[in-house]
Amino acid sequence: MTPAAMTAWAADFEAFHARFAGYFPRREPREQLVKYLHGLLSAVKRKNGWQIAEAVGDVDPQPTQRLLYSATWDADAVRDELQHYVIEQFGDVNGIGVLDETGFLKKGTQSVGVKRQYSGTAGKVENCQIGVFLSYVSPQGHTFLDRRLYLPKEWCQDRARRDAAKVPKAVAFQTKPQLGGAMLRHAWTQGVPMRWVTGDEVYGNTPDLRALIARQDGMHYVLAVAAHCPVWPAPPPGGGPPPHPGGHRSRPQVAPAPPGASTVSAIVASWPAEQWQRLTVAAGEKGLRTYDWAQGRVVESQRGRPRVACWLLARRSITDPTDIAYYLSDASGDTALRTLASVTAARWTVEQCIEESKGEVGLDEYEVRYWQSWHRHITCAMLAHAWLAHIRSQARGEKGGRRTGRTHGTRSMSVVRHRHAAPSPIHSAAPNLVSLAPSQAAASAP
Repeated sequence: MTPAAMTAWAADFEAFHARFAGYFPRREPREQLVKYLHGLLSAVKRKNGWQIAEAVGDVDPQPTQRLLYSATWDADAVRDELQHYVIEQFGDVNGIGVLDETGFLKKGTQSVGVKRQYSGTAGKVENCQIGVFLSYVSPQGHTFLDRRLYLPKEWCQDRARRDAAKVPKAVAFQTKPQLGGAMLRHAWTQGVPMRWVTGDEVYGNTPDLRALIARQDGMHYVLAVAAHCPVWPAPPPGGGPPPHPGGHRSRPQVAPAPPGASTVSAIVASWPAEQWQRLTVAAGEKGLRTYDWAQGRVVESQRGRPRVACWLLARRSITDPTDIAYYLSDASGDTALRTLASVTAARWTVEQCIEESKGEVGLDEYEVRYWQSWHRHITCAMLAHAWLAHIRSQARGEKGGRRTGRTHGTRSMSVVRHRHAAPSPIHSAAPNLVSLAPSQAAASAP
């Protein structure tokens, strides 16, 4: 964002920052937060300590380092206020929560949580940290709600490394789905309106997370699962076999299919051709996203036993019919295929949030090693992204006239049955503003 653009939106930014000022008891960190956000929103190519210091007029990076390392403020309290802001600006009764994670490539072994592990960012095993994120999608846009740093088991069990990285004693090992569940529970406690939760196989392969979402009144999941995820094509006689030995599975792995069960891939392979429909779900950066979709009722497996009837959803590539993605959903039996397909499309918005934040507000350009410092920087980047998302929404309304949430949701996240609909236009937020990608999947009423 250029200085001129920042000046044009200065009053809005001042009101935004004022929401968080009370969480900084001392004047110096309170004022430094303003500078840091300005730096993250600036057009500097790399948002490291020295370049941000130069952009905001600091002699050196020390004021920012104090903000992230030693100043008195609670990043979780600021995160909670951000969630209240998201509720006000983006909240919708049909809102969608999206779970995903991203890697932060690092050198060395000192940064908290770093190890050689798979990173979707790199597409391979790399030395990195992994952050798990919860984002929010509504007709008004998409932005982050929460963040957690994934701390591998070897870190949790190494007291010396924990102490060196200042990991709180209360922090214990949690899988990525467990971190996702914790963020969802907190968002619900905060009053974030949410009708749906979606995510990739890391989260969908975990029965406990699916059950957690299903227990919430008026809430449903549409979660991706592995091809070998076990389900029953119909309720088995007598309630099915006994549960798998070993009780709770702490890792999000898919157990082999129990006797009498099948796999989602086998069931989908048995579906007749007329069960498939060609739908276009939103518009991506490379044009319309058109796939063949199908759905059918199955019985979900949890710990080796049939649980409840649910939807099995399949998405098949038009150019490669062997490329099929599978989803489970606890939505009611009368839920339309187009509704479930629309919710799955919302999953890509969390990738947009991550890409936008890494590209525009320095989400991955931090120079910190400690637990608290990581959460502080990530929280500040989330603030910057949320404000940009709000500005985008405001500018879009000024250009096209203020639209109701339902009308905008129908336009931007609609599912159509033909292949040649024109893609939604991409609006820039304002002259000289950082332009974020348009929402690809807003929530629409089932």
